[in-house]
Amino acid sequence: MTVQKPVLMCWSGGKDSCVALHVLQHSPDYHVTGLLTTVTRDYERISMHGVRVALLDLQAAALGLAVEQVFIPAGASNEIYEGVMAEALVASIDKGVRTVAFGDLFLEDIRAYRERMVGLHGMAAIFPVWGRDTRAFLQDFIAAGFRAVLVCVDLSVLDAGFAGRMIDAALLVDLPPGVDPCGENGEFHTFVFDGPNFAVPIAFTIGERVTRDGFCFCDLVPT
Repeated sequence: MTVQKPVLMCWSGGKDSCVALHVLQHSPDYHVTGLLTTVTRDYERISMHGVRVALLDLQAAALGLAVEQVFIPAGASNEIYEGVMAEALVASIDKGVRTVAFGDLFLEDIRAYRERMVGLHGMAAIFPVWGRDTRAFLQDFIAAGFRAVLVCVDLSVLDAGFAGRMIDAALLVDLPPGVDPCGENGEFHTFVFDGPNFAVPIAFTIGERVTRDGFCFCDLVPT
């Protein structure tokens, strides 16, 4: 009988981490112990994505997993981020977890950074969806029954009208040339509200759109 390794999922609430989680949940080699999410304390929202913590909690409950929130201040330096992450990683080691999973697809520098960050604490980083073709990834995401909404778009490459759009076949057609289909270069971020590993879908309404620091954020309001 295979002994499953405990693994902590570094969680953004978006499609890449959600598919990576789904892969791990069907792996005979790993057992997901929980989710780890960076939250901006000043706004009580998932960092960079801008999603309310209330929705993060609902998402974790639907997935049947505990979520640990790592708090950073707005505009936190990389040093501050690494400090709070180190505390969370050490706490996980104390619980017997020595593997951390990430949803990255192809950015080599980001992968190297993550491997170095967890490696400082004697932990291993794994990347369950690494190397997948991003257009095929998004098509498979839709076909598998996952549902997600764009919550943040980079206005240097996408129009503000993309904020609040659902991930569907029409989105793939409408993305401008040069924009990665999965937004892997930071073109957009998403919130997954339903899928094959969700006990129930997350109910929300589309709220206001706010432009800040070159990004358009679409607020999602729990219902």
